[in-house]
Amino acid sequence: MAASPLRIERPPVRGFDPRALRREFPIFNTHPGLVFLDSGASAQKPRSVIDGIAEFYRSDYANVHRGVYSLSARSTDRFEEAREKVRAFLNTADEREIVFVRGATEAINLVAQSWGPAYLKAGDEIVISDVEHHSNLVPWQMLCGRVGCRLVVAPTDATGEFDLAAFEALLTSRSRLVAVTHISNVTGTLLPIERIVQLAHGKGARVLVDGCQAVPRMPVDVQALGCDFYVFSGHKAYGPTGTGILYGRYDALAAMPPWQTGGGMISGVEYAKTEFLEPPHRFEAGTPDIAGAVGLGLAFDFIEGIGREAIAEHEQVLTGYAVDRLSRIPDVQVVPGGQHRLSVVSFNVDGVHPHDVGTVLDQHGVAVRVGHHCAQPLMDKLGVAGTVRASLGVYNDEADIDRLAAAVAACREMFVR
Repeated sequence: MAASPLRIERPPVRGFDPRALRREFPIFNTHPGLVFLDSGASAQKPRSVIDGIAEFYRSDYANVHRGVYSLSARSTDRFEEAREKVRAFLNTADEREIVFVRGATEAINLVAQSWGPAYLKAGDEIVISDVEHHSNLVPWQMLCGRVGCRLVVAPTDATGEFDLAAFEALLTSRSRLVAVTHISNVTGTLLPIERIVQLAHGKGARVLVDGCQAVPRMPVDVQALGCDFYVFSGHKAYGPTGTGILYGRYDALAAMPPWQTGGGMISGVEYAKTEFLEPPHRFEAGTPDIAGAVGLGLAFDFIEGIGREAIAEHEQVLTGYAVDRLSRIPDVQVVPGGQHRLSVVSFNVDGVHPHDVGTVLDQHGVAVRVGHHCAQPLMDKLGVAGTVRASLGVYNDEADIDRLAAAVAACREMFVR
């Protein structure tokens, strides 16, 4: 028997209108029936970002830095204005703490390849959580292999909550780096970053935070968090692909050697030696994605125009609604995300492969992500090959969740006897 289509009424967030916001995204004009629940993988782009990038290429594009002609100066201004927008968005102390990269993956690898070998030695420890994306696991795993340090995994508990007591017990005088996600891309678990930072700093360890899932949907203040590094990808924050940010405390960046070398990061070159620019330009070798940086700045304008507090409140309400609706469907198992989960809900239908569920949902016009979500060790812990994941954006509302639940119920009727 199909699950009841009963709606669980929840008060809407005041001043937040997802249907109005949806009109700002051209993709929904092209696909008017689409229920897009895959923003955790990559968010759709608003018209202001799409048109703004095109206009930049039409009107202001030239290579940046060192150009003495007015068009290059204007392009440089747009590029550095984007850096200042990111600085303000994260509330960093200094715009020199903002490094443009191609994504969170590159940012983490930059720290692993530059800071890591300079400051880690055999016997040191790197602590991660058990809900990390491969991008915040494999670089540290490889670094451990290179320098002989040890990878330590802090657990989440049976409810999906990060186990602070277990984490604290794992920290030792050998702990040199803690690298954790802000929000899990599988469970939606919101980790207690401020407390993690306090405990790690108490042992003399630096802290890197993967903010890919947090930046698009909640206020992020790196000074309040106290972390040493914070990374995210622009494409998950309504910006263009191929863009990302590494925030690093200036003292940490200034002490790090370059990772990649080339034009744009040199202060002087002789055949015998090379001198490098100060951060952030030391870490921005070659011609950057200028239009991408401008587009990321426009994406932040879009987010700020809505209000990050309003986005967080809306998606928190919608996350709870999604958990409630899915949990009411027989044979559906929702992966626990703790008491503080946001915007990501993973689930399975008993006896049905996640790929089959995703295919059926697509036939109902519902787009979700299926598989291990680049978190295979977590899947092993959960005892599953993969999950179905619904992740939210500003354009989603309760009607989308109802469409999701109806499609999941139909899938269950198709496969479960």
